[in-house]
Amino acid sequence: MKDCLSLEDFSKKEVERLLDLAMRIKRNPKKYRNVLNGKHVGLIFEKPSLRTKTAFYVGVSKLGGVPVYYSPGEVQIGTREKISDVAKTLSYFLDCVVFRTFEHENIKELAANMPVPVINALSDLTHPSQALADVMTIMEIKRKPLNKLKIVYIGDGNNVCHSLINIFSLIGGNFYAVCPSGYCPDKKFLDESLENSKRSGSKITVTHDPYGAVEDADVIYTDVWVSMGQEEEVKKRRSDFKSMQINSQLLARAKKNCSVMHCLPAHRGDEITDDVIDSANSVVFQQAGNRLYSAMALLVMLVGGVK
Repeated sequence: MKDCLSLEDFSKKEVERLLDLAMRIKRNPKKYRNVLNGKHVGLIFEKPSLRTKTAFYVGVSKLGGVPVYYSPGEVQIGTREKISDVAKTLSYFLDCVVFRTFEHENIKELAANMPVPVINALSDLTHPSQALADVMTIMEIKRKPLNKLKIVYIGDGNNVCHSLINIFSLIGGNFYAVCPSGYCPDKKFLDESLENSKRSGSKITVTHDPYGAVEDADVIYTDVWVSMGQEEEVKKRRSDFKSMQINSQLLARAKKNCSVMHCLPAHRGDEITDDVIDSANSVVFQQAGNRLYSAMALLVMLVGGVK
């Protein structure tokens, strides 16, 4: 039994297999429609979700399984009941749990007490299914080896940034994380990924200069400046991140066919302007659609046992 708490839980070959599996499911979904027959997958969501909830809920259904959704008020994990009690109870009913939580330690504790696979649907540290969908999208659009591309993430060194660093450090590629001072990726997480990059040959760079980083970029990626739980920091973050906006001036510094990505929801006018997210360069909604296939790939491999 294997969990997916972070992409660090996988080897390079396993991540490549997940990406290939996501592509195969997208090309021929009917082939996989019975993989989860008789399986029940619990979705425990402490945080609101549009794409992640829909991707896993629909993904379970399309694979022939039964999704069981738990809203934040139903479980109140760690408050109404101890996490270990929830885990041990649900193990009698479910074949997998997909957990979206504020604190990464919560999902680690849940997984430690469950004999069935646990999949991270977002924590404060990582967002693995998002990064899988992102790389899948880049592979679809660019049709080049990742080490021939320059991918530039601009914004907060958050959970999405961590998982992007993680996946590129494992499978190779040239990834730049551009963050304001004080908002860089977690040092421990970054150091571990840099060790992986020595084996894969990837290049991971952290910088504070968006205009310098996007020169000749093939992909520019951004995320919200203010994540859930950071609402009290809105004014400060808008000031600290003001030079990080993805707008037409910045996009003009990249390659003409540079693709623009955003994991959504977008705060238009903050981290990205309307004219960029709605431009021909934007692949944001193709990226969102691929969330279904990254979710299905994780479910097929971890719950369905299909390689």
